[in-house]
Amino acid sequence: MESFSFLLITLLFGSGSFLTIERDEAARHRNLSSGCVLPKPCPMPGYRDWYRVGSDCVKYFGSPVSFAAAEFSCRSKAPGAHLVSVHDAKANGDLLCIVVKLNPGNIRIWIGGFELFQSHQFIWTDGSSWNYQMWIPGEPRRVSIYREDCVEMNWSHVGKWNDDACYVKKNYMCAFKVKTALI
Repeated sequence: MESFSFLLITLLFGSGSFLTIERDEAARHRNLSSGCVLPKPCPMPGYRDWYRVGSDCVKYFGSPVSFAAAEFSCRSKAPGAHLVSVHDAKANGDLLCIVVKLNPGNIRIWIGGFELFQSHQFIWTDGSSWNYQMWIPGEPRRVSIYREDCVEMNWSHVGKWNDDACYVKKNYMCAFKVKTALI
């Protein structure tokens, strides 16, 4: 499954012109972090600069890259790491807290969801179940002229998701299962 995911991501998202995300509406939300408490550090030796979110350790990376480059970067950061998948409201809130604490000026991030072959079905890069979603009203768009196959968080509604073109450069969040790193 791992090599299939790698091949699929390379084929789907490996090309295209590269754009840099500029500061946008979400960047004005400087006070978002006031009621936010960062999750505890990851309990794994060597990953203390990551945070514990559910059964995952997660880390924010503030170097904008395409969706595919973000996924490949995550895979190089820790055993079993991928772009973060989100399975409940608490995890979604914890991810938002991490981003607004670490980079309140640019809170848009890639998360690990993407549309499978324009099927209107989204899946996670780590292969976990798509059992939770927090779309912005009206998203994901079903307009065939747009190639918006990858999922970002915090576009026009803080804490909610949007589909966007995979070649656009954004910051990103990686995750790995705590038990994966124990092996």
